[in-house]
Amino acid sequence: MAEIICLNCKKKTEHHAKQMCTTCYKKLSWQPKIGVCKRCKREMKMHAKGLCPGCYNSVFHIERVRLHNAQKYHNIDPELYKKVIKECVLCGFNKVVELHHLDLNHTNNVEGNLIGLCPNHHKLVHHRNFRKETFNELEKKGFKIPDVYPDDAFFK
Repeated sequence: MAEIICLNCKKKTEHHAKQMCTTCYKKLSWQPKIGVCKRCKREMKMHAKGLCPGCYNSVFHIERVRLHNAQKYHNIDPELYKKVIKECVLCGFNKVVELHHLDLNHTNNVEGNLIGLCPNHHKLVHHRNFRKETFNELEKKGFKIPDVYPDDAFFK
């Protein structure tokens, strides 16, 4: 390729297109192709591999997104988050693990207040018909359980 002076930034560079360097061309002239996303079937600007930007991130960067969201929305250190959601504390399931705050205070991010639960056990903890049974299992494992959950007093 022949060297040129970029029309935009005036730097001497290899010719890319429209008399601009690669960086200026992508910023000023290049437009992403519009296409149908292979995953969500919406017509949008394509990112890579035939996916829209949202689908691309959810397919290839889901763990990084989860860690970022834990930090941004819950103010939980990513290392602590990874440690807590390693496996369900009740059954040892490690494929899908959700974060649960024992005292239901989502601002209390002390390590002793955070546990990882599989979706089944997490649903049981939040369902008043099965909460007592699940709490008994947690107490057997050595976790400190709060005395009263908000809806328990109403239904006794």
